[in-house]
Amino acid sequence: MSSFKNIQLLIVEDEPNLADTLSEYLESKDFNVCLARTAQQARSAFNAQDFHPQVVLMDIGLPDGDGLELAREFRFKRKDFVLLFLSAQNDPETKYEGLQMGAEDYITKPFDLRELTLRLERILSNRADLDTLSEEIDLGDLKIWFKRFELLDGDNNIVSIGQKEQAILKLLYQNANQVVSRDTIIDEVWGESSFPSNRTVDNYIVKLRKWLESSKEDAAKISSVRGIGYKFEIKGPGNE
Repeated sequence: MSSFKNIQLLIVEDEPNLADTLSEYLESKDFNVCLARTAQQARSAFNAQDFHPQVVLMDIGLPDGDGLELAREFRFKRKDFVLLFLSAQNDPETKYEGLQMGAEDYITKPFDLRELTLRLERILSNRADLDTLSEEIDLGDLKIWFKRFELLDGDNNIVSIGQKEQAILKLLYQNANQVVSRDTIIDEVWGESSFPSNRTVDNYIVKLRKWLESSKEDAAKISSVRGIGYKFEIKGPGNE
């Protein structure tokens, strides 16, 4: 049985051939697909009583609106859905803006449908894995809300994190006080078919370290293990 059985998926795409191809292909993978070709249609589908999308595939260039703004509007209403951008725009600033609002991925057109399926499978598997964790995890004066893609820092500020940062933090947290190699992080977060550099992993660690270093209680830290990877060390009281 497909792991995508009955998952409700909203495609927001105005290019006729791609829209139809995506819809037919993902329906063949057992997704419950709704196709919107305009921002107006997407709003109607997203707000429908009988449709509650768990995945949204969002084009950026729409005939009646900006996909980034539409996604931001959807995120304001709900944070519990998987968001992927599909765009012909490969501008780094646009990509950064999309990922900053909590998108799980930003896929540049043209793309392979099989690759899209693999990415969805990995993301949804990660989401299912979150059900084994508490909704709110306390680390002294810090908090983690994995499903919300949010953290509470030591100054009582809410910090939003992207999909990659969330996945890295989850992996380190689930292996707390053990060394996790960079290769393991790459395989688990990016997948074996991707080839990010060690520097890419290091860059994602920077934001997580900044959050941890805001703790007044020195509740936890991420230590580098030279030539291997990282160790998430939990030291404060009140942790799981």
